[in-house]
Amino acid sequence: MLEAEPIFIIDAELDAVLDLGRTPYGGRRFVGISGGRVSGRKLSGRVLPGGADWQIVRGDGAADISARYVIESDAGARIRVASDGLRHGPPDVLDKLMRGDRVDPSLYYFRTAMRFETADASLNWLNRILAVARGEREARRVRLQVYEVL
Repeated sequence: MLEAEPIFIIDAELDAVLDLGRTPYGGRRFVGISGGRVSGRKLSGRVLPGGADWQIVRGDGAADISARYVIESDAGARIRVASDGLRHGPPDVLDKLMRGDRVDPSLYYFRTAMRFETADASLNWLNRILAVARGEREARRVRLQVYEVL
């Protein structure tokens, strides 16, 4: 059985969804990441503007998520984040999310697998872990509760 330990929370601020239309792969969407905060016992800092979440909305309604962004620790270290996951749920719940309504996160599935990369020696442990996150989506924000897989 896998074990996981909570390490930090990411509160990312989002731009409006840019719908690129339906391609042969599915509905393509782009969501810019404009900032945010990171807080927790193992890392605190901010999400730098300029990241993005590229999504494919599949035929079954699930969103295939691929986000790339940078965290800057309170001490000034920069960390590249790669986060890939899925968000799905009942159609009425997903419609509410897309309208920006507040939805209880237990009503939909939003999980990501995360990898980190940094040149900062004090945060080298991030280069050597896999993490998973449970997400909550709001109109212009995503909250990720990040856990190190032990």
